[in-house]
Amino acid sequence: MASDYDLIVIGGGSGGLACVQRAADYGARTLLVEMGRLGGTCVNVGCVPKKVMWNAGELAHALRDAAGYGFDISLWRHDWPLLKQLRDEFIARINAVYERKLGQRQVELLRDHARLLSAQSVQVGDRVVSAGSIVLATGGRPIIPRLPGAQLGISSDGFFELGARPDSVAVVGAGYIAAELSGIFSALGSRTTVVLRHERLLRHFDSMLGDSLMQIMREEGVEFATGAVPKSLARNASGLLELTVEDGRVLGQFDALVWAVGRKPITTDLGLELLGVSVDWAGHIVTDEFQQTNLQHLYALGDVTSRAGLTPVAVAAGRRLADRLFGGQKGRKVDYDTIPTVVFSHPPVGTVGLSEADARTRYGDAVKVATSTFMPLYHALTPRKPREHMKLVTVGPAQKIVGIHVIGEGADEMLQGFAVALRMGATKRDFDDTIAIHPTAAEEMVTMP
Repeated sequence: MASDYDLIVIGGGSGGLACVQRAADYGARTLLVEMGRLGGTCVNVGCVPKKVMWNAGELAHALRDAAGYGFDISLWRHDWPLLKQLRDEFIARINAVYERKLGQRQVELLRDHARLLSAQSVQVGDRVVSAGSIVLATGGRPIIPRLPGAQLGISSDGFFELGARPDSVAVVGAGYIAAELSGIFSALGSRTTVVLRHERLLRHFDSMLGDSLMQIMREEGVEFATGAVPKSLARNASGLLELTVEDGRVLGQFDALVWAVGRKPITTDLGLELLGVSVDWAGHIVTDEFQQTNLQHLYALGDVTSRAGLTPVAVAAGRRLADRLFGGQKGRKVDYDTIPTVVFSHPPVGTVGLSEADARTRYGDAVKVATSTFMPLYHALTPRKPREHMKLVTVGPAQKIVGIHVIGEGADEMLQGFAVALRMGATKRDFDDTIAIHPTAAEEMVTMP
């Protein structure tokens, strides 16, 4: 029996949009189902508005640095509500652009809830539609811990709803979201405390990065409560928040508290259980490296799976899936071993490849490491003196580079090119033989001893 569409994508986030648009470009008959705003987490409550806020934080740092370069800035005032208004208007324009591009590609858009009836049919509202292939790209949402008073805090989604900057704030978590939001709050003037279950930020990154970031953030006035496992959250008689942790400490008082303790996949009422779609212990849909679920014709990508929850990964997976299904590119897939990523903390962190610890576990004594720590020229005249830290992790006699890690100004922009070099198999000698661009921070990457 003929299908209504060649492809149905459930979820209009970065991965879903990338997949359905690429398929439409190949001439496929396509349907996108999305109840919320187009763009998903990244565009609406993630990467894009976060980067706007990070830019504001960078400008705040620059204003403080300006005196070192002879500027007299006597007025320092930031209008958070105006920034929120301008940011939200910008995001609304992006939402509209996405919808316009879907129309231009003749992608049908249905604004309703979708539930699987089979691997090739879906109920969308009152309609039942079918397709040769179905892609689940429903994304994820922030986790709010199950403990007394937890609802008094907000999630990373709630961060973007704040109408005013809190004077004092706690951020609970150790991952990239916690590092980013705490850096933004601090840069814009909030008294900021980061609450960590263990001893370090970014525990799943190379240890140099988390250690260095915490040192720099402390120098900027951020406080850390380590070994602090949340037990309960309450509002005191003054209306301020107090966080009690398992060892009996009471942290506070805070105007706001942000839970940045992880995310979970959105799979509610998708019909997965009825069809026997495999999920892991955390509820993520299980796929192979080609985004294939355990059911033929049914695929999943992005944050609803457990494969590297990053926007560019979801986009790449969506496009490559469409390339295979409709572009005749058999075998086209994402390389999950060399994914570069940036944490937009203050300063930013860039990393690609293996950490030193992971490399030593895999390769043992064949691992050699080169490092550089220095003061960027920009800070020669500023009151702030954050240092830049870089590390190359190499393997074997040829010292093939298997890991690149950098924290400091410009790390976010410089990493992309170095990630290409790593993926192409560059060695330490290749870096050594590359002429440095002076004076830059990036030149240290090719001049390490």
